[in-house]
Amino acid sequence: MTILKIFQPADPGYARDIEALRTRLHGGGLVAADAGNLDVPKIVADILKQVREGGDAAAARLTSQFDQADLTTERLRVSQDEIDRALKQADQQFLTLIRKAIRNIRDYQEHILIKAPPALQRGGRQLGVRYLPLDRVAVYVPGGQALYPSTVLMTVVPAQVAGVKEVILLSPPKGGDINPLVLALAGELRIKEVYRLGGAVAVAAAAFGTATIRPVDKIVGPGNAFVAEAKRQLFGRVGIDSIAGPSEVLIIADDTANPDWVAADLLAQAEHNPGSALLITPSSQLAETVAAVVDRQLAQLQRADITRPSMEQYSAVIVVRDLAAACELANRFATEHLQIMTADDESCLKKIRHAGAIFIGAHTPVPLGDYYAGPSHVLPTGGTARFFGPLSCNDFLKASSIIRYDAKSLAEDAGSVSEFAEREGLTAHARAVTIRKESM
Repeated sequence: MTILKIFQPADPGYARDIEALRTRLHGGGLVAADAGNLDVPKIVADILKQVREGGDAAAARLTSQFDQADLTTERLRVSQDEIDRALKQADQQFLTLIRKAIRNIRDYQEHILIKAPPALQRGGRQLGVRYLPLDRVAVYVPGGQALYPSTVLMTVVPAQVAGVKEVILLSPPKGGDINPLVLALAGELRIKEVYRLGGAVAVAAAAFGTATIRPVDKIVGPGNAFVAEAKRQLFGRVGIDSIAGPSEVLIIADDTANPDWVAADLLAQAEHNPGSALLITPSSQLAETVAAVVDRQLAQLQRADITRPSMEQYSAVIVVRDLAAACELANRFATEHLQIMTADDESCLKKIRHAGAIFIGAHTPVPLGDYYAGPSHVLPTGGTARFFGPLSCNDFLKASSIIRYDAKSLAEDAGSVSEFAEREGLTAHARAVTIRKESM
């Protein structure tokens, strides 16, 4: 018996079991694993209330409690000297690598940055759009079982490309302070405001503001179940990127795929714990081989004890009749990461409608996107790729319509507008148009 369960079309309850798996992944099973048996919405609502009413003092007290950090209100903000010192003391070889990644991310984000088209001209009417950056944005950088300095790059650089003037960074002071590498990256990216706050406390402080922290317009970045719930409860007061959950990958592969590579890709995603890793294939032979290779590779991993629960509880191999069925099932799962390794990758790609980031071909593993290629690794999870996309520079822009009429055009359209307004019973609306026409 392999650690990965294999769903075969001939199995009794095949379709029902696959749907149960999809429901478990989309319906909060992974999030629940992240939170244990706690009542997350209730706990978060209480934290938000305490920070809203208690400000700095509540934020410091709660952070000390949750992150085992002896934090005072005076130490909420990291000083510029500490940021500069962290940058100076950072591994210079790693900083060289970081700078290459920053260039890649910046190049890609500048390439996709939305630019307003010329105004639509209809006689004396000009109809256009203007895109302007948000004023102030908060980036949340997790500090849980694994440190993700890459999150700093994947959130801050797109905001900077968009033109956001004020980017603040919040990260939990696990065991007493923020990881020095996070501080070094803040220095490298010239971030002036860094705060020792984590979880729902950080989200609340950024949204409501305190005596020390001015409120922001948008909060982005991944986090645990408490961060996701805090963002959900505060959406509307501030903008958010998405309500992200645990990481996930779905691989579409046929018998041309290398089973060792496929197994490595599945394990890489499950390493997040909690996380899910799915292989969908028309090849029973590949399914059996990959499941066996996963067992062998897992035994050799440094983080095997962390990876194993995700492989056991939230991962599987699903055998389907053909690649078309694999693509349709992938659309139903709508995963954060989607890999395609087949004899005809382009044909599969055309059939995919829902995925956060799509990795094409055997030589495009997900870690390329996690760290280096350019697109942000902040992606929709839990099936939300049906309506959310990857975080990008364009998420830090807001649009305003631009409408300009001359007198002749107003006179031409006045009758239509006033009739429309009167049919809705809004006679003052109609009068605002006709009063101008009458004076011409």
